[in-house]
Amino acid sequence: MPKSGGKTLLVTFNGALVTYLRELVGPDDDVKVEQYHKFAIDYIRTLSPDPLLICPRDRRVELIERAVNEVRSRARSRRAVLDRPVGFFLDELDWLAGHGITNFAEYVNGHVQRVGRNYGLAPSDRTIVNQIRIRYRQLLAENRYEHDLSDLAGVLRRKLTESHKEPQYRHVVIDEGQDFSPEMIRSLTEIVPKDGTVTFFGDYAQQIYGSRVSWKSLGLLVEPKDLVRFDRNYRNTKQIARLAEAVADTPFFKDDVELVSPLPPQRDGDAPLLVEAFSKSMQIAEAVHMAENLLVDRKVSRRKIHQVAILLRNDDWDDEIEIISDRNNRVTRLHKGMKVWAYGPGIFYGPYAEARGLEFDAVVLPFCDADELPSKSSIEVFGATEAMMKQARELYIAVTRAKTELVILYSGSLTSLLPGEESDIYDRSTTR
Repeated sequence: MPKSGGKTLLVTFNGALVTYLRELVGPDDDVKVEQYHKFAIDYIRTLSPDPLLICPRDRRVELIERAVNEVRSRARSRRAVLDRPVGFFLDELDWLAGHGITNFAEYVNGHVQRVGRNYGLAPSDRTIVNQIRIRYRQLLAENRYEHDLSDLAGVLRRKLTESHKEPQYRHVVIDEGQDFSPEMIRSLTEIVPKDGTVTFFGDYAQQIYGSRVSWKSLGLLVEPKDLVRFDRNYRNTKQIARLAEAVADTPFFKDDVELVSPLPPQRDGDAPLLVEAFSKSMQIAEAVHMAENLLVDRKVSRRKIHQVAILLRNDDWDDEIEIISDRNNRVTRLHKGMKVWAYGPGIFYGPYAEARGLEFDAVVLPFCDADELPSKSSIEVFGATEAMMKQARELYIAVTRAKTELVILYSGSLTSLLPGEESDIYDRSTTR
């Protein structure tokens, strides 16, 4: 029988969410809130005195790109997979590490099911991926690195088998668990004692990085009585929830995971506002203008605090981001390195992925254009269908961050991941 009490680890994937949760928990010595990779690095260092030589993210991309180019240059025949962008191989190597694949012969021969990719790789293509993996590991060693961040879960599991130290935590709570790789979850189940507990919270409608695996394969012995379904939507209004359900109902959202259909929210509100901007160059300025108006003019549930988020597909909007960040001291950037959560009225901005687990009174989504969601680079890496599948889940996250107000901007053609302009889901406006 698991014991109550004892030191607890609350771990999640999103750095901004960690900052927010730490503010909620406060100075509680028995509860530690941590981002997974930071937790893994710190825990490994308590288990082994050996230095942990980890390749930085940017350097990792450079080394994988070099490995890809070298394998391309010596290929005797030109396989189509060799023409894929480096991001494709980054994703494949992440998947291998995240699933704890160590028998690469089985992977090459197709005996390892590649779940999460829209199409399979032939053995000859997997051979090329494995050649790139081997050369990349050689380049890591040549540059005096032992590991990269995708290795950490596997390294932690190995160190745990070698160590005889008492577990540091009695209980582990995994938040936003749909974004954890199988190896990450396995490592977390292995740091608790036999009388400890692991609590997993996950929403596979929001999954960006995770995978389709059984509870047993993750080291979780789950009985039917242990599964709790949260099917009440307390965050969104009926109108915002209706749009989110329309996004989830697209063909790009269909897979083999049973999604929990939420009960309709009780709160009423305005329909999401769909704004057609004159041009893309106007969208950020218009988004900031709308966010500021919402901040000044609206009150939510008679509270003075009103937080508005401007969420973008990613951080690749340098010039536009400056427009947001230079406005005034009420603007906060959502990012992995956040140290302090900003309370009180203000505007937040950042990529969809950094908003996971968070909520805002109002959300403004610029660049919801057909040629932006998904991005051209994502289509090049994953192919059109898989890029649409990945982008649909990110867009679902962005839409469902809004509690009462949602504004969507586009110019030209609206992304097909959202209901069409003619839908009765929206109120319409234009900046023309």
